[in-house]
Amino acid sequence: MTIEYTGAIVLSVDGKDFDVESCDVTRKTGRKAVKTMNRTGKPKGFAKGVAEFSLKITLPVTPGDPEWADVENAKITLEPLNTGDKRVSYTGCFTTDVGEKYQVDGEAKRDITVEALDRKVE
Repeated sequence: MTIEYTGAIVLSVDGKDFDVESCDVTRKTGRKAVKTMNRTGKPKGFAKGVAEFSLKITLPVTPGDPEWADVENAKITLEPLNTGDKRVSYTGCFTTDVGEKYQVDGEAKRDITVEALDRKVE
């Protein structure tokens, strides 16, 4: 089994690129159990729903950063380390949470949670 590593992670906002330190992706399928009143007391199946993509990213705080709470229609691209692999892009991203953290020895960082409208393998 081969191990796939991600190369660069880039956040694009209004044509300007920002390097991302880390990215945690959560994909919710939208499926829900259908609970019916039956003798077994168990769900009979599931219903399909709308998929959701939530990404928690960490960036360094830099001068000239946009107002992160107002970001809409951004794009996050996960570039593959190998040239033959395909990259994954999350488009239509908008912020839902913005936080900052400061460490004694490290630089100031910003944690941003975004929701994406679509996921594309390019």
